[in-house]
Amino acid sequence: MTDRPDPSPDPAPDSAPAFGQAAPATPTPRGGADAQRLSPGRAAAALLSGYVIWGLSPLFYKLLAFASPAEIVLHRAIWSVPLLAILLVSARRWSAAVSVLGDKRMLALLGVTSLLIGANWWTFIFAVNSGQVLEISLGYYINPLMNVALGVFIASERFGRLRAVAVGLAALGVVNQIVTVGELPVIALFLAVTFTGYGYFRKTMAVDGRIGLFWETAIIALPSLAILGFVEFGGGGGHFREGWSQAALLVLSGAMTVGPLLLFLTGARGLSFAVIGAAQFIAPTLQFCVGLFYGEVFTPAHAITFTLIWAGLAVFVADLLLFERKKRQKARS
Repeated sequence: MTDRPDPSPDPAPDSAPAFGQAAPATPTPRGGADAQRLSPGRAAAALLSGYVIWGLSPLFYKLLAFASPAEIVLHRAIWSVPLLAILLVSARRWSAAVSVLGDKRMLALLGVTSLLIGANWWTFIFAVNSGQVLEISLGYYINPLMNVALGVFIASERFGRLRAVAVGLAALGVVNQIVTVGELPVIALFLAVTFTGYGYFRKTMAVDGRIGLFWETAIIALPSLAILGFVEFGGGGGHFREGWSQAALLVLSGAMTVGPLLLFLTGARGLSFAVIGAAQFIAPTLQFCVGLFYGEVFTPAHAITFTLIWAGLAVFVADLLLFERKKRQKARS
């Protein structure tokens, strides 16, 4: 989820295009043409379903509190691999996936992205099971605005007024968290930084999103098998063999990774960037609600932080919608 992808139809999970701009041109991904697009209604239903699952996923991972975050991440990678392999075979993308093995640069980049997404997963699960879901929400609210800053400083994109306002409001929110609440939102910033970095590298890679995620999880899964083997059979305190319910939940972590991703990929191909960009805030909003449901600390000072972030995101969406309108008007002229 993170645990969830940003609004970019393919590859995914990816970083969002800087709002107010179209997505940057990328090489044609390995794996051929896109699948047939759904109707807008079905595409929207698939996309929303993916975001809802991501948003409510803390409820699932709280059921895994019997295991450590590291153990959950290892299982998550292992059980994602066969599901993604089946997906690639059914989509006739297996030969394209195998061809990646001949590209040393691609494998090196996938090694970097696997480390970034693995760290993101671990932090997400640690935050869930330590009662810090509100920080997760904050991190994924900050993420799109961090993508904007990355576009300015790394890709030399134009920093328009609305972008400056949006990023400035987000920065004020973080400052308020430090000064008024008295704490640096480490988890939120780490989630945002790792996911932004992950998206940046993935945006430069000419690889289908499903193929990329397959190799990322495979890279994590290879050492995971050895580690979990030792943990389970070497007296290291593993939980897979403690009972069928624990085993089933750990296996389901793979489906929780692949399922919403597939829904996102399916829906994103049939929708505009404006719709995807606005819909991406469903997940952190649901995470915010989950945090409140579990009674996490939320003082007036926290409310100011979130209000500043939400204001920045409102500017984000407004600029995105304005850009889409101008693009349609230009196409008609």
